[in-house]
Amino acid sequence: MKILIIEDEKELASSIGAYLTGEQYLCEYAETFKDALEKLSVYVYDCILLDLMLPGGDGLRLLEEIKYMKVEAGVIIISAKNAVEDKIKGLQIGADDYMAKPFHLSELAARIYSVVRRKQFGNSNIIQQNEIRVDLLAKMVYVNEKEVTLTRKEYDLLLYFISNKNKVISKNALAEHISGDVADMFDNYDFVYAHIKNLKKKLAEAGSGNYLKTLYGSGYKWDI
Repeated sequence: MKILIIEDEKELASSIGAYLTGEQYLCEYAETFKDALEKLSVYVYDCILLDLMLPGGDGLRLLEEIKYMKVEAGVIIISAKNAVEDKIKGLQIGADDYMAKPFHLSELAARIYSVVRRKQFGNSNIIQQNEIRVDLLAKMVYVNEKEVTLTRKEYDLLLYFISNKNKVISKNALAEHISGDVADMFDNYDFVYAHIKNLKKKLAEAGSGNYLKTLYGSGYKWDI
């Protein structure tokens, strides 16, 4: 799962990022209104943490831009401004949640989980697709009730495919999802192929059907 932290307080952003990385999220950062807009126009995220006080622009204005761009990520406002009118306006524009600073990082992680679950998985903690079962809280995968041990990136890929089932996903989109904004630094997609190969092998060995299809020249599709 990929998170964009839009926060100009470097120490706070770093603290949030470190904690969420420990919770197996991939974190990217934007310190200004302009930086955030540029990242949102290029990359796809599962959740956005949005401060209201940003250099170069207002956070509520950025939220309006996010909705205008039809960004599908969940949005959680994190702000020292705890005025009721700001909270109401943010939720009216389309934010999914609001947290006033200071807050506990464990609660923030729980709010992120809740928003992503609601957005992508119909508010359920369990994903069941035929013989495959994913326990989102425990971050465990089972095939025919047999546990399948996946690496962090393999697990992330599986969730990404399931949440985008029957959609064609390009190699570039996959590279960005598992590596973030450093994906452009790689000369090829070998690291993507390796993770997908390992994921398919582990699922097949556990008795899963072959749902992950390779569309040569286009990318991949979770066909179910």
